[in-house]
Amino acid sequence: MMADYKHSVSLDIEKCKGCTACLKRCPTEAIRIRDGHAVINSRRCIDCGECIKVCPYKAKKATHDALSVLKDYKYTVALPAPSLYGQFDNLDNIGYIIRGLKGLGFDDVFEVACAAELVSAYTRKYLTREDVKKPVISSACPAITRIISMNYPYLCENIMPILPPVDIAAALARSKAKTEHPELSDEDIGIIFISPCPAKVSYVKNDFAGERNYVSAVVSVRDVYFALLDEMKKTEDEPLESTESGMVGIGWASTGGEASAILNEKYLAADGIENCIRVLEQIDNSDFTHLDFVELNACSGGCVGGAMSVANPYVARARLKSLKRYLPVSPNRPASEWIPDEYFSEKEVEYNPYGLLSSDRKTAMRMMSDIEEIAKKLPGLDCGSCGAPNCTAFAEDIVKNESSADECTVILKRILKEKGIDHDLLYSDFCNLVSRETLKKENGDEDK
Repeated sequence: MMADYKHSVSLDIEKCKGCTACLKRCPTEAIRIRDGHAVINSRRCIDCGECIKVCPYKAKKATHDALSVLKDYKYTVALPAPSLYGQFDNLDNIGYIIRGLKGLGFDDVFEVACAAELVSAYTRKYLTREDVKKPVISSACPAITRIISMNYPYLCENIMPILPPVDIAAALARSKAKTEHPELSDEDIGIIFISPCPAKVSYVKNDFAGERNYVSAVVSVRDVYFALLDEMKKTEDEPLESTESGMVGIGWASTGGEASAILNEKYLAADGIENCIRVLEQIDNSDFTHLDFVELNACSGGCVGGAMSVANPYVARARLKSLKRYLPVSPNRPASEWIPDEYFSEKEVEYNPYGLLSSDRKTAMRMMSDIEEIAKKLPGLDCGSCGAPNCTAFAEDIVKNESSADECTVILKRILKEKGIDHDLLYSDFCNLVSRETLKKENGDEDK
Protein backbone atom coordinates (compact mmCIF):
# COMPACT_ATOMS: atom_id res chain seq x y z
CA MET A 1 0.00 0.00 0.00
CA MET A 2 1.27 3.42 -0.91
CA ALA A 3 2.52 5.34 2.11
CA ASP A 4 0.77 8.60 1.11
CA TYR A 5 -2.59 7.03 0.35
CA LYS A 6 -5.25 9.74 0.22
CA HIS A 7 -8.33 8.66 2.16
CA SER A 8 -11.76 10.20 1.61
CA VAL A 9 -13.29 9.17 4.95
CA SER A 10 -12.33 11.32 7.92
CA LEU A 11 -13.31 11.73 11.58
CA ASP A 12 -14.52 14.81 13.42
CA ILE A 13 -13.22 14.11 16.94
CA GLU A 14 -15.33 16.89 18.44
CA LYS A 15 -18.54 15.11 17.40
CA CYS A 16 -17.40 11.57 18.21
CA LYS A 17 -18.82 10.14 21.46
CA GLY A 18 -16.82 6.93 21.39
CA CYS A 19 -19.86 4.70 20.79
CA THR A 20 -19.36 1.38 19.05
CA ALA A 21 -21.71 1.85 16.07
CA CYS A 22 -18.89 2.27 13.53
CA LEU A 23 -16.70 -0.22 15.37
CA LYS A 24 -19.22 -3.00 14.80
CA ARG A 25 -19.91 -2.26 11.14
CA CYS A 26 -16.43 -1.63 9.73
CA PRO A 27 -15.78 -4.54 7.32
CA THR A 28 -11.99 -4.45 7.73
CA GLU A 29 -11.85 -3.81 11.50
CA ALA A 30 -10.12 -0.51 10.79
CA ILE A 31 -11.70 1.33 13.72
CA ARG A 32 -10.79 1.30 17.40
CA ILE A 33 -12.09 3.36 20.32
CA ARG A 34 -9.20 5.07 22.07
CA ASP A 35 -9.32 7.88 24.66
CA GLY A 36 -13.07 8.24 24.27
CA HIS A 37 -13.26 8.55 20.49
CA ALA A 38 -12.87 6.50 17.33
CA VAL A 39 -9.49 6.07 15.65
CA ILE A 40 -9.32 4.98 12.01
CA ASN A 41 -6.40 2.79 10.92
CA SER A 42 -5.47 4.14 7.49
CA ARG A 43 -3.82 0.88 6.48
CA ARG A 44 -7.08 -1.02 6.92
CA CYS A 45 -9.63 1.57 5.76
CA ILE A 46 -11.14 0.94 2.32
CA ASP A 47 -13.23 4.16 2.28
CA CYS A 48 -16.45 2.20 1.84
CA GLY A 49 -18.34 4.83 3.84
CA GLU A 50 -20.13 2.30 6.05
CA CYS A 51 -19.07 4.22 9.17
CA ILE A 52 -20.53 7.42 7.71
CA LYS A 53 -23.91 5.77 7.25
CA VAL A 54 -24.15 4.26 10.75
CA CYS A 55 -22.63 7.02 12.91
CA PRO A 56 -25.50 8.51 15.01
CA TYR A 57 -23.48 11.65 15.76
CA LYS A 58 -22.37 12.45 12.18
CA ALA A 59 -18.75 12.26 13.33
CA LYS A 60 -17.60 10.50 10.15
CA LYS A 61 -17.63 12.45 6.92
CA ALA A 62 -16.62 12.10 3.30
CA THR A 63 -13.86 14.35 2.03
CA HIS A 64 -14.35 15.63 -1.52
CA ASP A 65 -14.09 18.76 -3.62
CA ALA A 66 -16.60 21.59 -3.30
CA LEU A 67 -18.67 22.84 -6.23
CA SER A 68 -16.62 26.03 -6.13
CA VAL A 69 -13.84 24.04 -7.84
CA LEU A 70 -15.52 25.01 -11.13
CA LYS A 71 -13.91 28.44 -10.78
CA ASP A 72 -10.45 26.87 -11.09
CA TYR A 73 -10.93 26.04 -14.79
CA LYS A 74 -11.79 27.95 -17.95
CA TYR A 75 -13.92 25.10 -19.28
CA THR A 76 -15.64 22.47 -17.15
CA VAL A 77 -17.36 19.19 -17.99
CA ALA A 78 -19.67 17.41 -15.55
CA LEU A 79 -19.49 13.62 -15.32
CA PRO A 80 -22.74 12.68 -13.56
CA ALA A 81 -22.85 9.14 -12.18
CA PRO A 82 -26.07 7.31 -13.19
CA SER A 83 -27.09 7.21 -9.51
CA LEU A 84 -27.58 11.00 -9.57
CA TYR A 85 -30.72 10.56 -11.65
CA GLY A 86 -32.35 8.40 -8.98
CA GLN A 87 -32.16 11.14 -6.33
CA PHE A 88 -35.02 13.21 -7.76
CA ASP A 89 -38.69 12.54 -7.23
CA ASN A 90 -41.08 12.73 -10.20
CA LEU A 91 -38.23 13.04 -12.70
CA ASP A 92 -39.44 11.87 -16.11
CA ASN A 93 -36.60 13.13 -18.29
CA ILE A 94 -32.84 13.12 -17.71
CA GLY A 95 -32.70 16.28 -19.78
CA TYR A 96 -33.78 18.26 -16.71
CA ILE A 97 -30.61 17.16 -14.93
CA ILE A 98 -28.34 17.95 -17.87
CA ARG A 99 -29.91 21.37 -18.31
CA GLY A 100 -29.63 22.02 -14.57
CA LEU A 101 -25.93 21.09 -14.50
CA LYS A 102 -25.21 23.59 -17.23
CA GLY A 103 -27.19 26.13 -15.24
CA LEU A 104 -24.85 25.51 -12.30
CA GLY A 105 -21.91 26.62 -14.44
CA PHE A 106 -20.75 23.50 -16.26
CA ASP A 107 -19.93 24.15 -19.91
CA ASP A 108 -20.72 20.61 -20.98
CA VAL A 109 -22.04 17.32 -19.58
CA PHE A 110 -20.74 13.86 -20.45
CA GLU A 111 -22.84 11.11 -18.90
CA VAL A 112 -20.92 8.31 -17.20
CA ALA A 113 -23.81 6.05 -18.22
CA CYS A 114 -22.70 6.41 -21.86
CA ALA A 115 -19.25 5.08 -20.99
CA ALA A 116 -20.85 2.31 -18.91
CA GLU A 117 -22.57 1.02 -22.04
CA LEU A 118 -19.22 0.85 -23.82
CA VAL A 119 -17.70 -1.04 -20.87
CA SER A 120 -20.62 -3.51 -20.98
CA ALA A 121 -19.98 -4.15 -24.66
CA TYR A 122 -16.24 -4.61 -24.11
CA THR A 123 -16.90 -6.89 -21.12
CA ARG A 124 -18.92 -9.20 -23.36
CA LYS A 125 -15.94 -9.38 -25.72
CA TYR A 126 -13.46 -9.86 -22.89
CA LEU A 127 -15.35 -12.81 -21.43
CA THR A 128 -14.99 -14.75 -24.69
CA ARG A 129 -11.19 -14.81 -24.40
CA GLU A 130 -9.68 -18.16 -23.50
CA ASP A 131 -6.89 -16.67 -21.37
CA VAL A 132 -9.31 -15.06 -18.91
CA LYS A 133 -9.47 -16.41 -15.36
CA LYS A 134 -13.08 -17.00 -14.34
CA PRO A 135 -15.08 -15.74 -12.67
CA VAL A 136 -14.20 -12.23 -13.76
CA ILE A 137 -14.87 -9.77 -10.91
CA SER A 138 -16.07 -6.30 -11.83
CA SER A 139 -13.64 -3.45 -11.16
CA ALA A 140 -16.41 -0.83 -10.97
CA CYS A 141 -16.51 -0.67 -7.15
CA PRO A 142 -13.15 0.59 -5.76
CA ALA A 143 -13.98 -0.61 -2.24
CA ILE A 144 -14.32 -4.19 -3.50
CA THR A 145 -11.09 -3.98 -5.50
CA ARG A 146 -9.27 -2.64 -2.45
CA ILE A 147 -10.54 -5.32 -0.08
CA ILE A 148 -9.52 -8.00 -2.58
CA SER A 149 -6.01 -6.54 -2.75
CA MET A 150 -5.82 -6.74 1.05
CA ASN A 151 -7.38 -10.11 1.81
CA TYR A 152 -7.57 -12.30 -1.29
CA PRO A 153 -4.22 -12.74 -3.08
CA TYR A 154 -5.55 -15.45 -5.39
CA LEU A 155 -8.42 -13.29 -6.60
CA CYS A 156 -6.37 -10.29 -7.68
CA GLU A 157 -6.01 -11.62 -11.22
CA ASN A 158 -9.77 -12.22 -11.42
CA ILE A 159 -10.46 -8.48 -11.33
CA MET A 160 -11.59 -7.00 -14.62
CA PRO A 161 -8.63 -5.14 -16.21
CA ILE A 162 -10.88 -2.88 -18.27
CA LEU A 163 -11.10 0.63 -16.81
CA PRO A 164 -14.28 1.58 -14.92
CA PRO A 165 -16.80 3.81 -16.76
CA VAL A 166 -15.73 6.99 -14.95
CA ASP A 167 -12.22 6.78 -16.43
CA ILE A 168 -13.44 6.13 -19.95
CA ALA A 169 -16.02 8.89 -19.62
CA ALA A 170 -13.31 11.31 -18.45
CA ALA A 171 -11.04 10.41 -21.38
CA LEU A 172 -13.84 10.82 -23.91
CA ALA A 173 -15.02 14.07 -22.31
CA ARG A 174 -11.54 15.58 -22.37
CA SER A 175 -11.00 14.49 -25.97
CA LYS A 176 -14.32 16.03 -26.99
CA ALA A 177 -13.52 19.30 -25.20
CA LYS A 178 -10.12 19.60 -26.88
CA THR A 179 -11.61 18.84 -30.30
CA GLU A 180 -14.37 21.43 -29.94
CA HIS A 181 -12.08 24.00 -28.26
CA PRO A 182 -8.52 23.56 -29.60
CA GLU A 183 -7.53 26.85 -28.02
CA LEU A 184 -7.78 25.27 -24.55
CA SER A 185 -4.85 23.54 -22.84
CA ASP A 186 -5.21 20.47 -20.60
CA GLU A 187 -4.89 22.71 -17.55
CA ASP A 188 -7.80 24.85 -18.75
CA ILE A 189 -10.20 21.91 -18.87
CA GLY A 190 -11.77 20.64 -15.65
CA ILE A 191 -13.38 17.21 -15.76
CA ILE A 192 -15.59 17.06 -12.65
CA PHE A 193 -16.94 13.68 -11.54
CA ILE A 194 -20.17 13.72 -9.52
CA SER A 195 -19.67 10.75 -7.20
CA PRO A 196 -22.13 8.88 -4.96
CA CYS A 197 -19.49 7.40 -2.64
CA PRO A 198 -16.15 8.16 -0.95
CA ALA A 199 -14.46 5.05 -2.37
CA LYS A 200 -14.66 6.55 -5.85
CA VAL A 201 -13.15 9.78 -4.51
CA SER A 202 -10.17 7.83 -3.17
CA TYR A 203 -9.90 5.96 -6.47
CA VAL A 204 -9.52 9.22 -8.37
CA LYS A 205 -7.34 11.02 -5.82
CA ASN A 206 -4.84 8.13 -5.70
CA ASP A 207 -4.51 7.90 -9.49
CA PHE A 208 -5.49 4.26 -9.74
CA ALA A 209 -6.02 4.79 -13.47
CA GLY A 210 -2.36 5.79 -13.76
CA GLU A 211 -1.53 8.37 -16.40
CA ARG A 212 -5.01 7.83 -17.83
CA ASN A 213 -6.63 9.57 -14.87
CA TYR A 214 -8.30 12.48 -16.65
CA VAL A 215 -10.61 13.43 -13.76
CA SER A 216 -9.72 16.84 -12.36
CA ALA A 217 -11.94 16.90 -9.28
CA VAL A 218 -14.69 14.93 -7.52
CA VAL A 219 -17.79 16.51 -6.01
CA SER A 220 -20.57 14.70 -4.15
CA VAL A 221 -23.99 13.72 -5.44
CA ARG A 222 -25.40 15.25 -2.25
CA ASP A 223 -23.95 18.72 -2.91
CA VAL A 224 -25.02 18.69 -6.54
CA TYR A 225 -28.51 17.46 -5.64
CA PHE A 226 -29.28 20.39 -3.35
CA ALA A 227 -27.77 22.87 -5.81
CA LEU A 228 -29.81 21.39 -8.64
CA LEU A 229 -33.10 21.64 -6.74
CA ASP A 230 -32.97 25.42 -6.95
CA GLU A 231 -31.42 25.55 -10.40
CA MET A 232 -34.00 23.24 -11.98
CA LYS A 233 -36.78 25.54 -10.76
CA LYS A 234 -35.13 28.55 -12.41
CA THR A 235 -34.82 26.87 -15.81
CA GLU A 236 -38.29 25.34 -16.09
CA ASP A 237 -39.18 27.34 -19.22
CA GLU A 238 -35.92 26.68 -21.09
CA PRO A 239 -35.64 23.87 -23.68
CA LEU A 240 -34.56 20.47 -22.40
CA GLU A 241 -31.19 18.93 -23.14
CA SER A 242 -31.24 15.47 -24.69
CA THR A 243 -29.79 12.44 -22.93
CA GLU A 244 -27.46 10.06 -24.72
CA SER A 245 -27.86 7.27 -22.16
CA GLY A 246 -29.86 4.09 -22.53
CA MET A 247 -31.37 1.48 -20.27
CA VAL A 248 -28.06 -0.38 -19.96
CA GLY A 249 -26.06 2.65 -18.83
CA ILE A 250 -28.65 3.86 -16.31
CA GLY A 251 -28.93 0.29 -15.00
CA TRP A 252 -25.34 0.42 -13.73
CA ALA A 253 -26.53 2.55 -10.80
CA SER A 254 -28.32 -0.43 -9.21
CA THR A 255 -27.24 -3.92 -8.26
CA GLY A 256 -27.40 -6.30 -11.20
CA GLY A 257 -27.36 -3.59 -13.86
CA GLU A 258 -23.79 -4.24 -14.93
CA ALA A 259 -24.04 -8.03 -14.71
CA SER A 260 -27.27 -8.34 -16.67
CA ALA A 261 -25.81 -6.23 -19.49
CA ILE A 262 -23.21 -8.87 -20.36
CA LEU A 263 -26.01 -11.07 -21.76
CA ASN A 264 -24.63 -14.12 -19.96
CA GLU A 265 -26.67 -16.10 -17.47
CA LYS A 266 -23.58 -17.34 -15.61
CA TYR A 267 -23.31 -14.32 -13.36
CA LEU A 268 -23.77 -13.32 -9.75
CA ALA A 269 -24.63 -9.84 -8.45
CA ALA A 270 -24.46 -8.94 -4.75
CA ASP A 271 -24.57 -5.74 -2.72
CA GLY A 272 -23.81 -4.72 0.85
CA ILE A 273 -20.22 -5.06 2.02
CA GLU A 274 -20.92 -8.00 4.35
CA ASN A 275 -22.67 -9.95 1.58
CA CYS A 276 -19.83 -9.14 -0.81
CA ILE A 277 -17.22 -10.44 1.64
CA ARG A 278 -19.23 -13.65 2.00
CA VAL A 279 -19.26 -14.07 -1.79
CA LEU A 280 -15.51 -13.41 -2.03
CA GLU A 281 -14.87 -16.05 0.62
CA GLN A 282 -16.89 -18.55 -1.40
CA ILE A 283 -15.09 -17.69 -4.64
CA ASP A 284 -11.75 -17.98 -2.84
CA ASN A 285 -12.79 -21.42 -1.57
CA SER A 286 -13.81 -22.46 -5.11
CA ASP A 287 -17.46 -22.87 -4.08
CA PHE A 288 -18.57 -21.21 -7.33
CA THR A 289 -17.23 -23.11 -10.32
CA HIS A 290 -19.89 -22.24 -12.90
CA LEU A 291 -19.73 -18.43 -12.88
CA ASP A 292 -18.29 -16.28 -15.64
CA PHE A 293 -18.88 -12.85 -14.10
CA VAL A 294 -19.37 -11.43 -10.60
CA GLU A 295 -20.67 -7.94 -9.86
CA LEU A 296 -20.11 -6.77 -6.27
CA ASN A 297 -21.24 -3.45 -4.83
CA ALA A 298 -20.10 -2.46 -1.34
CA CYS A 299 -23.17 -0.26 -0.87
CA SER A 300 -26.64 -1.68 -0.34
CA GLY A 301 -28.68 -1.38 -3.52
CA GLY A 302 -25.58 -0.59 -5.57
CA CYS A 303 -24.14 2.87 -6.25
CA VAL A 304 -27.50 4.43 -5.37
CA GLY A 305 -26.69 3.47 -1.77
CA GLY A 306 -23.47 5.46 -1.61
CA ALA A 307 -22.68 7.50 1.51
CA MET A 308 -22.58 10.72 -0.54
CA SER A 309 -26.10 10.25 -1.92
CA VAL A 310 -29.38 11.59 -0.57
CA ALA A 311 -32.28 9.29 -1.43
CA ASN A 312 -33.04 5.91 0.10
CA PRO A 313 -31.26 3.43 -2.20
CA TYR A 314 -34.36 1.34 -2.80
CA VAL A 315 -36.48 4.39 -3.56
CA ALA A 316 -33.77 5.62 -5.94
CA ARG A 317 -33.67 2.21 -7.59
CA ALA A 318 -37.43 2.31 -8.20
CA ARG A 319 -37.15 5.81 -9.65
CA LEU A 320 -34.43 4.70 -12.07
CA LYS A 321 -36.51 1.73 -13.16
CA SER A 322 -39.35 4.08 -14.04
CA LEU A 323 -37.02 6.61 -15.65
CA LYS A 324 -35.36 4.16 -18.06
CA ARG A 325 -38.66 2.66 -19.17
CA TYR A 326 -38.85 4.84 -22.30
CA LEU A 327 -35.13 4.93 -23.10
CA PRO A 328 -33.44 2.93 -25.87
CA VAL A 329 -31.58 -0.19 -24.73
CA SER A 330 -28.03 0.96 -25.47
CA PRO A 331 -27.35 3.81 -27.92
CA ASN A 332 -23.59 3.71 -27.21
CA ARG A 333 -21.85 0.97 -29.15
CA PRO A 334 -18.12 0.33 -29.81
CA ALA A 335 -16.86 1.38 -33.22
CA SER A 336 -15.08 -1.96 -33.73
CA GLU A 337 -14.92 -5.49 -32.35
CA TRP A 338 -11.50 -5.14 -30.71
CA ILE A 339 -10.95 -3.59 -27.28
CA PRO A 340 -8.67 -0.50 -27.47
CA ASP A 341 -5.50 -0.75 -25.41
CA GLU A 342 -6.24 2.57 -23.75
CA TYR A 343 -9.34 1.06 -22.18
CA PHE A 344 -7.26 -1.35 -20.14
CA SER A 345 -5.84 -0.38 -16.77
CA GLU A 346 -2.13 0.41 -16.60
CA LYS A 347 -1.87 -0.94 -13.05
CA GLU A 348 -2.39 -4.54 -12.01
CA VAL A 349 -4.09 -5.16 -8.69
CA GLU A 350 -1.41 -6.41 -6.30
CA TYR A 351 -1.80 -8.24 -3.03
CA ASN A 352 -1.01 -5.85 -0.21
CA PRO A 353 -2.14 -7.31 3.14
CA TYR A 354 -3.01 -4.98 5.99
CA GLY A 355 -2.97 -7.72 8.63
CA LEU A 356 0.73 -8.55 8.42
CA LEU A 357 1.85 -9.19 12.01
CA SER A 358 5.56 -9.15 11.21
CA SER A 359 7.84 -9.29 8.18
CA ASP A 360 9.70 -12.12 9.92
CA ARG A 361 7.85 -15.42 9.44
CA LYS A 362 8.87 -16.94 12.79
CA THR A 363 7.89 -13.81 14.69
CA ALA A 364 4.54 -13.64 12.89
CA MET A 365 3.81 -17.30 13.72
CA ARG A 366 4.69 -16.74 17.39
CA MET A 367 2.45 -13.66 17.52
CA MET A 368 -0.39 -15.61 15.90
CA SER A 369 -0.01 -18.33 18.53
CA ASP A 370 -0.08 -15.71 21.28
CA ILE A 371 -3.24 -14.18 19.81
CA GLU A 372 -4.98 -17.54 19.78
CA GLU A 373 -4.01 -18.25 23.39
CA ILE A 374 -5.16 -14.85 24.63
CA ALA A 375 -8.41 -15.10 22.66
CA LYS A 376 -9.22 -18.38 24.42
CA LYS A 377 -8.99 -16.63 27.79
CA LEU A 378 -11.22 -13.73 26.80
CA PRO A 379 -15.00 -13.92 27.44
CA GLY A 380 -15.89 -14.16 23.75
CA LEU A 381 -18.78 -11.70 24.05
CA ASP A 382 -17.51 -9.38 21.29
CA CYS A 383 -19.14 -6.49 23.15
CA GLY A 384 -16.75 -3.79 21.93
CA SER A 385 -16.31 -2.18 25.35
CA CYS A 386 -12.56 -2.74 25.11
CA GLY A 387 -12.41 -0.50 22.04
CA ALA A 388 -11.94 -3.38 19.58
CA PRO A 389 -14.70 -4.86 17.40
CA ASN A 390 -14.37 -8.38 18.81
CA CYS A 391 -12.33 -10.47 21.23
CA THR A 392 -9.97 -11.79 18.55
CA ALA A 393 -9.16 -8.27 17.39
CA PHE A 394 -8.65 -7.28 21.04
CA ALA A 395 -6.22 -10.18 21.49
CA GLU A 396 -4.31 -8.97 18.44
CA ASP A 397 -4.17 -5.44 19.88
CA ILE A 398 -2.73 -6.84 23.14
CA VAL A 399 -0.03 -8.80 21.31
CA LYS A 400 0.86 -5.69 19.28
CA ASN A 401 1.07 -3.70 22.55
CA GLU A 402 -1.71 -1.41 21.34
CA SER A 403 -3.96 -2.30 24.27
CA SER A 404 -3.88 -4.11 27.63
CA ALA A 405 -6.01 -6.90 29.11
CA ASP A 406 -7.54 -4.63 31.77
CA GLU A 407 -9.38 -2.75 28.99
CA CYS A 408 -11.80 -5.69 28.95
CA THR A 409 -14.62 -4.78 31.36
CA VAL A 410 -15.39 -8.43 32.07
CA ILE A 411 -11.79 -9.11 33.10
CA LEU A 412 -11.66 -5.83 35.03
CA LYS A 413 -14.73 -6.81 37.07
CA ARG A 414 -13.12 -10.18 37.77
CA ILE A 415 -9.92 -8.46 38.96
CA LEU A 416 -11.87 -6.11 41.21
CA LYS A 417 -13.74 -9.03 42.71
CA GLU A 418 -10.53 -10.96 43.32
CA LYS A 419 -9.04 -7.92 45.08
CA GLY A 420 -12.10 -7.67 47.31
CA ILE A 421 -13.20 -4.29 45.96
CA ASP A 422 -16.92 -3.73 46.45
CA HIS A 423 -18.40 -3.24 42.97
CA ASP A 424 -21.52 -1.46 44.29
CA LEU A 425 -19.37 0.94 46.30
CA LEU A 426 -17.21 1.59 43.24
CA TYR A 427 -20.32 2.35 41.19
CA SER A 428 -21.57 4.73 43.88
CA ASP A 429 -18.24 6.59 43.86
CA PHE A 430 -18.46 6.84 40.06
CA CYS A 431 -21.97 8.32 40.23
CA ASN A 432 -20.84 10.88 42.79
CA LEU A 433 -17.89 11.84 40.60
CA VAL A 434 -20.18 12.35 37.59
CA SER A 435 -22.53 14.49 39.68
CA ARG A 436 -19.67 16.69 40.89
CA GLU A 437 -18.34 17.16 37.35
CA THR A 438 -21.84 18.06 36.12
CA LEU A 439 -22.24 20.67 38.88
CA LYS A 440 -18.88 22.22 38.01
CA LYS A 441 -19.93 22.68 34.38
CA GLU A 442 -23.33 24.10 35.34
CA ASN A 443 -21.69 26.60 37.73
CA GLY A 444 -19.04 27.50 35.18
CA ASP A 445 -16.24 26.79 37.65
CA GLU A 446 -14.01 23.87 36.67
CA ASP A 447 -11.61 24.45 39.58
CA LYS A 448 -14.03 24.05 42.50
